[in-house]
Amino acid sequence: MANNYFKFKQFTIHQDKCAMKVGTDGVLIGAWATCENAEKVLDIGTGTGLIALMIAQRSNALIDAIEIDENACEQAQENFHKSIWENRINLIHQSFQDFVHETDKKYDLIVTNPPYFQNSLVAQDDQRTKARHNSELELYDILDGAEKLLSINGTLSIILPYIEGVLFIAKAAEHGLYCVRQTNVIPKPKSPIKRLLLEFQRQKKILVDQDLIIELENRHEYSENYISLTRDFYLFL
Repeated sequence: MANNYFKFKQFTIHQDKCAMKVGTDGVLIGAWATCENAEKVLDIGTGTGLIALMIAQRSNALIDAIEIDENACEQAQENFHKSIWENRINLIHQSFQDFVHETDKKYDLIVTNPPYFQNSLVAQDDQRTKARHNSELELYDILDGAEKLLSINGTLSIILPYIEGVLFIAKAAEHGLYCVRQTNVIPKPKSPIKRLLLEFQRQKKILVDQDLIIELENRHEYSENYISLTRDFYLFL
């Protein structure tokens, strides 16, 4: 059973009310997304608030964190309140689709670890189903929203499984969003690519394509690149 909290170097994530707990995907995108110069950031599907807090630690941005699930909102608000960045994070309890329709805001960065289990079995717990599957939020809804909400030079950062990521890149181009940075997440040397960290902008650029190996041959023997990416957050690094 997952712990009710996960302690990072500068903040703690309480997660007893959330279906989806702290995981590697959220930490990866929170540490990887380009945010250092962003002034306004949108975190889609904030859940526990992990990514919003990581972005707050890495930047001086004002962050809107949107979440449809009531229990997750309550949890995220608790985690924001207990952090030193509470005054820079605004929690929005609303569906992303409705928010896109109603707002006129523009963002320098839109970041998300979205639901993507499109074809897997539906979880019995409804809250976990919403968190894991795209029944409430289609990946293409994210593109529609990003097309409207990104500033001229804004960036969309997302983490997806390999196949979904490849399809997403092609679909994003139809929305005028082009992949400019791609990091292939590989669990161990010689393993297939498990996740894609993807960054999109409105302007076409030469793609920066890199690999990120998480562990070496032995369990918990982390690669230098993975340590460098996450050392500001994990207590054990």
